[in-house]
Amino acid sequence: MSKTTGNTSAGKTAETEFPTFDASKATEQFRALTEKSAEQTKQAFDQIKTGAEDARKAFENSFESAKGASDELALKSISAMRASAEANFAQFEALVGAKTLSEVIELQSSFLRKQFEFGLEQARDFQAISQKAAAEVTKPVKDVFEKTLKQTAA
Repeated sequence: MSKTTGNTSAGKTAETEFPTFDASKATEQFRALTEKSAEQTKQAFDQIKTGAEDARKAFENSFESAKGASDELALKSISAMRASAEANFAQFEALVGAKTLSEVIELQSSFLRKQFEFGLEQARDFQAISQKAAAEVTKPVKDVFEKTLKQTAA
C-alpha cells in the first residue's frame, strides 16, 4: 500500500493509505464470476429445454385424447342416428298397420314419448363423453404447468 503524508488544519501530520490494485486477484474474481454465470446460464437453458420438451409431450397427449374423444363422439352419433332411423321405420310400419284413428294417436304419442326419452338419454351420454374428454385433454397440460410452477418456485 502506498502512503501519503500531509498537513492537517490542526497542524498535525496524517497518513492516508490507498490500496494498491492487484490485477491477478481481479482477474481471478472475474474468471470465477464468469464461470458461475456460464454455469447458471447452462442450468437455466437446460430447465427451459426440459420444460419445452415436457410441454410438447403434454400437447401431443392432449391431441391424442382429443382425437379419441372425437372418435367416441362420432361413433355415438352414428349409433344414435341408426337407432333413430330404425325407430322411425318401426313407427311407420306400426302406423300403416293401425286400423283406427285412436290407435294412430296412441302409437304416435307413445313413439314421441320414447323419442323424447331417447333424446334425453343421448344428451346425457354426449355430456358425459364431453366432460370426460375435457378432463383428459386438459390433464397433461395442467400437470406440466403445475410441475413447472413447482420447479420455478423452488
